[in-house]
Amino acid sequence: MASNNKGSVQHVEGAVGHDVTTEKVDTVGTVLAGQMHDMSLEDRAAALRLAQQADPGLEPFSWRMFTFTLIVLVCCMCSGDNGFDGTVMSSINSMSQYQQYFNLKGKAASTGIIFGMYTVGQVVAFFPASYLPDKVGRRWSMFCGNVVLMIGALVTCFATNMSMFIAGRFLTGLGCTTASTSAKSYMSEITSPASRGRWMGLLNSFYYVGQLIASGIAIPFGYRTDNWAWRSPILLQAAPAIINVAFERAVSILTKLHSRDMDPHSPLIQLEIQEIEANISMSGADKRWWDFRAIFNSAGNRYRFGLCAIVSIWGQLSGNGLITYFLPVLLLQAGITDSNRQRVLNFVNSITSFIGALSGTAIVDKVGRRKLFLTAEICCVCGMAIVAGLLSDAGPQNAMRANAGISFIFLFMVLFSFGITPLQALYPAEVLAFENRAKGLALQGWVTNAVSLINTFGLPSALAALTWKTYLIFMVWDVVGVITIYWLVVETKQLSLEDVDEVFMAPNPKKRSFELAKLARERAKRDQEALAVVSVRHEL
Repeated sequence: MASNNKGSVQHVEGAVGHDVTTEKVDTVGTVLAGQMHDMSLEDRAAALRLAQQADPGLEPFSWRMFTFTLIVLVCCMCSGDNGFDGTVMSSINSMSQYQQYFNLKGKAASTGIIFGMYTVGQVVAFFPASYLPDKVGRRWSMFCGNVVLMIGALVTCFATNMSMFIAGRFLTGLGCTTASTSAKSYMSEITSPASRGRWMGLLNSFYYVGQLIASGIAIPFGYRTDNWAWRSPILLQAAPAIINVAFERAVSILTKLHSRDMDPHSPLIQLEIQEIEANISMSGADKRWWDFRAIFNSAGNRYRFGLCAIVSIWGQLSGNGLITYFLPVLLLQAGITDSNRQRVLNFVNSITSFIGALSGTAIVDKVGRRKLFLTAEICCVCGMAIVAGLLSDAGPQNAMRANAGISFIFLFMVLFSFGITPLQALYPAEVLAFENRAKGLALQGWVTNAVSLINTFGLPSALAALTWKTYLIFMVWDVVGVITIYWLVVETKQLSLEDVDEVFMAPNPKKRSFELAKLARERAKRDQEALAVVSVRHEL
């Protein structure tokens, strides 16, 4: 092992030029010697930069990068399943064939139960989602969840009565959440710190891929006159769940997916493995599926989960759930009575929202998590206020005003998708400690789905009774969100998952996160200047 370590240190020296200081080489040597836990935060940051220079990872257009991308896309399908369900139910709810088959015309309470049973399944998924990932692995947990999802889709598709339909909805929610929770843990662990923000943002952005597929296929099927108009889109919900990934050991995964030379002794691989080992609980609490005390056993851990809860609450109750689940109802209240046109506009909303999510994903590592979150929530306040004003019954009513209201509904979803969607998978995975990540994400998912019950059970009745005033309720709640985000949310940009511990050990985590983010920017600037000098010297 000593000879391998020596070669790796020399590799680091060669990667950054002959002006590398002895202190920096010793820093990498400490990692290779298995003593990363003795290093300061500053030393670990320096070691990570040098390790990435020694082993920059996969070549952009190599076969291994192609394989890695396919694995990531497979994980993203778990998020796509979730987006598929909300939109497919919204679409078929506008179909007269579906309404007549189950005799749902004008029954807001029944509609709420049908939508809500999926969320009930998601809430119950908290138990398998907190147990299976640590027991059988992330990969097999995703597989089990997808199998249950497919069974649920089949039961719902071939339902002959409302009880059977609701049972299928429950199974679909149970399987979807089990798979997607495991996918978040898996993705955060197979992606490198340098690109984790983009990949995790892409994971949640695939929610809109599911939306696109669901809203797109609902358009042609909506023209059918038989019951396959609504059965077919539900059956196709099982399609993304069929794809699965193979399980590999942690070191093997990191070597294949992170290391340029597939070298398990690479300083980059050794650094990542030791950071993981340093954060695994020796008490075994992370192996007891029923033991959640570690999530709340310190002020820092309580703060971490509080941030996860903030993402859950305003990720569901910023007004986005109102539009995602009930867009056809909103369009009807805005004067769009043709159900086929409603489905086309639902498809357009999916496209524009997906574009917004991809744009936010592209810049999340540049702008930072806190700034993106805060800006998006401010936009949500403005969007809800404008839509409420345009769709209210005050003043003259005309088509131009209604169209403007619809346009701002779409714009609202673009801005929400731009600023909040990329953070819904990324931010909780970043702020949770490694030993608490699987359980923390499961618990956070439970909070998300519990909050979502307000959307699925409460909104049908609220829309029927309050119409445009519902937007004002969300506007006020978004103001509370802006204040909460401003005072509590920390910045995790350019900090590794494990180094975030430093933030939550501080008396004032938000202030400490600003200090570390500033240091990270200054280090990055110095590194760029140093590399520029080395490049000029080599040219001379």
